[in-house]
Amino acid sequence: MEGKNERALLVSIEMPGHHLIGTEASLEELTELARTAGAEVLGKFIQKRNKPDTTYYMGKGFAEELGLKAEELAANLIIVDEELSGTQIRNLEEITDVTVIDRTNLILDIFAQRAKSREGKLQVELAQINYRLPRLTGMGIQLSRLAGGIGTKGPGETKLETDRRHLKNRINDIKKQIARISRQRKIKRKGRNPNTPLIVLVGYTNAGKSSVRYRLLKEVPSIVTDTSNEDQGTDKLFATLDSTIRGITLKSGREALIGDTVGFIQKIPHQLITSFKTTLDEVLEADLLLHVVDINNSFAKEQQEAVYNVLEEIGASNIKRITIYNKIDLVDLSVLPKPLDQSSYLSFSAKTGRGVAELLDLIEQELPEKKFILNVLIPFSQGKIISDLHNNCKVFEMKYTTAGTHFTVEVPAYFYPKLEYFILK
Repeated sequence: MEGKNERALLVSIEMPGHHLIGTEASLEELTELARTAGAEVLGKFIQKRNKPDTTYYMGKGFAEELGLKAEELAANLIIVDEELSGTQIRNLEEITDVTVIDRTNLILDIFAQRAKSREGKLQVELAQINYRLPRLTGMGIQLSRLAGGIGTKGPGETKLETDRRHLKNRINDIKKQIARISRQRKIKRKGRNPNTPLIVLVGYTNAGKSSVRYRLLKEVPSIVTDTSNEDQGTDKLFATLDSTIRGITLKSGREALIGDTVGFIQKIPHQLITSFKTTLDEVLEADLLLHVVDINNSFAKEQQEAVYNVLEEIGASNIKRITIYNKIDLVDLSVLPKPLDQSSYLSFSAKTGRGVAELLDLIEQELPEKKFILNVLIPFSQGKIISDLHNNCKVFEMKYTTAGTHFTVEVPAYFYPKLEYFILK
């Protein structure tokens, strides 16, 4: 919003079964998104329709009334609670004489404001270009708004006035840079102790993931974890874009890694799923997911469904998880609802610390036992190791060589250190 006073009208159409959380609730969520981006919301409007209009998304008459309302209230921005085509954007801007952006563009703008790391900025720019490229012919007013404003932030704003060929070249360049960062991430992941399980927090935006993580890091940090610069959690949408990994110590004394991720949302732009793939890969690597739910939210059930949908889309729906009903200090519930995914669940308050001990017990209980397929060569002189291997591991293949016995085995995590020295590189 730097230097730009955005005065916005929000609009949606109500169709049977269109919104996961209902039209009014979706528009309320759009209001929070708009305010997060820095806009002043002057009014909200809903039109009932059986299907969207291909020309204007809404009816032409409704659009004309919206233009008059914008003039009356001195609004300079209309935000539509759906993804529009470039032609729909252009037609709406012509009929209302006001800049029009859609829900996807708004979310991309927020991500552009939030991105701090080089990887985050590259991922946002890629998502912005992928969104705007097919809309170049339709986004008339927006492409001429050199002063900036919602929907034009981020590294990609000046590049939008170049032709499609240059934008496609930029996409290729960004993908190469992200691929390099992805390779570096994989190297880092390989450098982690394979015995140390990875726990990743997921959840709807603003459910309190960072707050839950900070509470765990404060209560049961690993020896090397410094929490002085950690995100303590804020009441903001999409406060966390860059995933970070830290250590905690479980009750058994076992170390575990715990990571935070970007918040999910209903109708999450597919451009973001694609662009943030390297960040979301952390979820796919997880041994256990902690699904944080804001139990104080009226649409907690629908928000859970939105998270399930994203996990399904990125291929993480089969990873074991625990549902954490956060913000329990704000509600009076005698019985907690059972999660739709049938996962283990508990009440929790990141603010007061209620539920920390129970959560640690559940983590120990639910963490799957890590197993590794190894090729090892053990000298004949190490008879004790060979005996222990047979007692603790599943042997797939055994061959005698001049240097010792070559095993292909499935090894439980607790036994891995005993064989680490004998692993064939």
